[in-house]
Amino acid sequence: MRDYDIAVGPATGLAAVGVAFKRALVTQLHPKMLMTLLLPFFIALLGAVVLLWAFWTPLTHWLDTYALDWHYLNEVDQWLLAVGMFSLKLYLVPLLAAAILLPLSGILGLVIAAIFVMPIVLRHLERREYLGVVRRGQFATTYSTWNAIWVGVLFTLGWLITMPLWLIPPLPIVLPIFWWAFAFTRMMRVDAIIEHATAQERKRIWRRHNRQYWLIGLVLALVNLFPPAWLVLPVFSALVFAHFSLEALRQLRQQTAMQAAGQTDYQV
Repeated sequence: MRDYDIAVGPATGLAAVGVAFKRALVTQLHPKMLMTLLLPFFIALLGAVVLLWAFWTPLTHWLDTYALDWHYLNEVDQWLLAVGMFSLKLYLVPLLAAAILLPLSGILGLVIAAIFVMPIVLRHLERREYLGVVRRGQFATTYSTWNAIWVGVLFTLGWLITMPLWLIPPLPIVLPIFWWAFAFTRMMRVDAIIEHATAQERKRIWRRHNRQYWLIGLVLALVNLFPPAWLVLPVFSALVFAHFSLEALRQLRQQTAMQAAGQTDYQV
């Protein structure tokens, strides 16, 4: 029995979010889950290499020639050079190119984690912590794949469209946090429960725990600001959402069973 199994009662609200992170951290240290880290990491790394190789030169050229060909920016750049300092565009162009291409490889790693890693996580957890949570989901693979694709596409479009707003403080910090919170929440909450819950159960859980799901996504988005976390976040985020969702499903079914038993006793 693990330490987190010893509790007075089921955690709710913010406490349930804390329990999910604690359980995910413990599970992440399991050898199987440590090995699982490699798949989305290598996919994201490969995606980054391909994107940088294929799009770095045309993207930096486009940024330098068209996107950043602003009169005000050119004046500032010329003034900096005239006083013997550095070229603003010389540093701004590669920074913007990296800010465009690297998140695309990151969302690719998250999509891979959602579609291919989450089933591994769920099989691991249901054999160890959630034996009584029966699988009742339908069309899980199709639903999961479609959800991962549309969230990934919307994240990419939203990221690119809102990038000009990065010039307005504090949006350079707020916007990345928002988009990554959106990606984590809308992608992982589906894959964490799609194989086990019915459509009705999913709707009830998502409606009942909407704030907690967004809080989990927000915390993961904040952690995502630190590059070393990119190695573990695809799998760790799957573990957090899986622990939270399976526990919520277990409690929902227990509550439903108790209500049904109460109604039966009343009728008798």
